Amino acid sequence: MDKIVEDRLRKFIESKGLRNTPQRNAIVEIVFASDEHFNADELWDRVRNTQIRTSRATVYRTISLLEEAGLLHEIDLGDDQKTYDPNFVDSPAHNHLVCIDCGKVLEFEDSHIQVMNDCAARRLGFRPSRQTLKIEACCEKLRLHGRCENLISARIEGKRLPKKR
Repeated sequence: MDKIVEDRLRKFIESKGLRNTPQRNAIVEIVFASDEHFNADELWDRVRNTQIRTSRATVYRTISLLEEAGLLHEIDLGDDQKTYDPNFVDSPAHNHLVCIDCGKVLEFEDSHIQVMNDCAARRLGFRPSRQTLKIEACCEKLRLHGRCENLISARIEGKRLPKKR
């Protein structure tokens, strides 16, 4: 886990009068072991596949704690589920491209988008505090070749797929 995340979480836990627990620490390690987006059930599956003995409620409480600490952000990827992004600490102004065919999520940053959003907010009398952009797109591989490795692997792994509109 990143030292910045560790320090911010420790200070936040102390400020709330909570104690540090091995279960919470292990869940936090799993959350920040990758920058992959997840929902609570997916995190619960990751935790269950380790030696950690904890409850689903502890996983949910840890997610809420990380959100409250500003270390984890809920994002809308258009699948009617709460999805969490652990990558906002390192990159607070990143955006998401979501494939509506296979569900693959790509993160990207673009300074032009940041400038445009900043200008629009200020022109309307606001000061921006956070910006996100989600682009939904069709998979070029599927359209051009009739198959997509991401769609195949998502189905094999049992990942949720976007609902067709």
